Amino acid sequence: MKIDSVYIGGWYQRTTLHLSEVYDWLQSGGSPLALDKKKLKALRAGLKTKVVEMRVREFEYIYFQTASGTEVRLFEDGLIVLSRPVRKIKDDIAALTSFYEESLSPALNYLFSLGAPVPKELASIATVYPYFILLEKAKPADIERLTKELGEKKYLSVKRPDFEIYRGGKIYLINNFRLPRALITRLINEQIFAREFKIQLHHYLNLHRIIWEKIAAIKERGEISGREAGPLKTQVEGYSKTVNLISSRINQMSTYLGTREKVVKSDAALDRILPILQFKYETLSDTLAYIKEIWLMTKNYLDSSLALFSGIQAKSTEASLKNLTVITVTGVAASFLKMFSGDLPKFTTNGMLFALLIIFAGFSADEIIKFISRRKRYKIKEAPLAKDFK
Repeated sequence: MKIDSVYIGGWYQRTTLHLSEVYDWLQSGGSPLALDKKKLKALRAGLKTKVVEMRVREFEYIYFQTASGTEVRLFEDGLIVLSRPVRKIKDDIAALTSFYEESLSPALNYLFSLGAPVPKELASIATVYPYFILLEKAKPADIERLTKELGEKKYLSVKRPDFEIYRGGKIYLINNFRLPRALITRLINEQIFAREFKIQLHHYLNLHRIIWEKIAAIKERGEISGREAGPLKTQVEGYSKTVNLISSRINQMSTYLGTREKVVKSDAALDRILPILQFKYETLSDTLAYIKEIWLMTKNYLDSSLALFSGIQAKSTEASLKNLTVITVTGVAASFLKMFSGDLPKFTTNGMLFALLIIFAGFSADEIIKFISRRKRYKIKEAPLAKDFK
C-alpha cells in the first residue's frame, strides 16, 4: 500500500471580491482597509509562501504553495482546500491542521475582521475537519490497519470501478483511483463543501433549540417581577440580533449550493462521480429549506417575546409614574395651603431644615415606589396552542 497525499479543508461564505482582497494581500502584504499594516505583513510572512497564482477553471481560485510543501487553494465561494504529499501520515495531518489553525485561519479572520461577522465566528462553530487520504493498492487489511492507526472506525464504503471510498468519523480513504487526479481533487472539493455546509446547518439547528428553550423557560415561570422585565428584554434583544444576522447568512447559502450543483452537473467529465454528488446536493437543499423555516419560526417567537417583555416593562414604568403623580399633586396642594394660610417658613435654619426634610421625603417616597414597582409581579400571558379545531 502507498499513501499518496492528504487533504483537509473548510468553507466560509465568500465572493470573488473577497478573493481579490486575499490575492492583493498575498502579493503585497497590504490592504486598503483600516487594518494594522505591520500585523498584515507579519501574518503574510507566517504563511511562508513560495508560489502565489490566480487561476480560473470551473471556479476562480488562488493557488499558493508554502516552503514546507503544503498546497493551498482558496476558491471564490469561500471553499478552502489544503493538501500535501505524505511521508508520515500522522505528522502530515498534524502539519496541515497546524498550518490551517495557527497560520492561515488567523490571517484570513483578521483580513476580514471588519463588517458583519460570518456565521462561524458569529455562532462559534468548531470546525471538524474531514481528512481525505489518497491510497494506492490498499488491501482490506491495510484499510483496517490505517483506520485503527488514525483512531477511527470504518462505517461506510463506496466501491466503483474507478475508485473506492472508505469513510470513518473524520477521515475519507480514497483507494485505487483510476480517474485523472484533477477529477479526484474535484470530488474531494465537493465532499469538503458538502460536509462543511451540513455542519453549519446542524449547528444552526442546535442554536435554534438553545435560544428557544431559554425563552420558553422564562415564559413557563408564569410571572416575573417588574425589575426583571428590563434585563429580560435586553437579553431577548441580544438573541434577536444574533438570529437576524444568522438568518441573513442562511438565506445566502442557497446561492452557493445552487452554483456548486450547476457547475458539477454541467461538466460531462464528472459523469462518473455525479451519482455520489447529486444525492448530496438534493439532501442539502432540503435541509437548508427546513432550517430556513425553523429560523423564521425562531424569529417570530423572539419578536413576540420581545413585545411581551416590553409590555411588562411599560406597565411597571406606568405604575411608578402614576404613584409619583399622586405624590407630586399632594405636595403641590400642601404648598398652596401653606401659602394661603400665611404660615410659610422664613429663610432661617429651621426653614432650611424644613426644605431638606421635604426633599428627603420626596426622594424616599420615589425610592419606595420604585422598590414596590420592581417587586410587583406581572403575569406572562401568552395565547395557548389551539387543540380543538372542530
